Amino acid sequence: MSEDKRYRHELKYAISVADYQAMRRRLARVMRSDPHTNEDGRYRIRSIYFDNSDDKALREKIDGIEKREKFRIRYYNDDFSFITLEKKMKIQNLCLKYDAPITEQECRRLLDGDLAWMKEHESLLVRELYAKMQYQRLRPRVLVSYEREPYIYQAGNVRITFDSKVRTSLYTQEFLKPEVSDISATDDAQDMILEVKYDAFLPEIIQDLIQVTGIRQQAFSKYGACRRYG
Repeated sequence: MSEDKRYRHELKYAISVADYQAMRRRLARVMRSDPHTNEDGRYRIRSIYFDNSDDKALREKIDGIEKREKFRIRYYNDDFSFITLEKKMKIQNLCLKYDAPITEQECRRLLDGDLAWMKEHESLLVRELYAKMQYQRLRPRVLVSYEREPYIYQAGNVRITFDSKVRTSLYTQEFLKPEVSDISATDDAQDMILEVKYDAFLPEIIQDLIQVTGIRQQAFSKYGACRRYG
């Protein structure tokens, strides 16, 4: 993980469907859709998050610990040919992410409790997770799924996403199945989350486009929302 990466700003807002529709129309005029989306401009993300029996990652989030990290494995649109292990680090509103590809077979072995392959893996990130699964007792804890509609803007390396249909299951063995037995993780199934990510600055034109009366920045965590059930 010697890559030259920098922390990015990350802001989150809970918004209504009406706010989303108004904002989406404005953004579509100046931003472009992520080229990796489906025909409807969205893709589905499914992840497994790691934590230990003391709920280290969850408690750090709830307690507002300034510097924290989370490990997760994810794939997109039920495509098991591209699965990534990710480590996300946060310092207040700044975030940094490292990732490494793993195979479907490697993922299945991990979920089955077979960790031996990780110890000598070519990826430093895989080896780091192996070490922390040993001395921090990290284990797969919850499955998180949602739909994402992403927009990008070159100046400032801005990425704006609308996340909806956040769903969860504690049965992580279902992770690599086309259909899972999950439930809504939000109070209202129509709840949406706006995420704004950028490098050093957020262009003024984008600031103006995302202004909606009444919305406020908040520390929403999909992982935290999905852990309400266990």
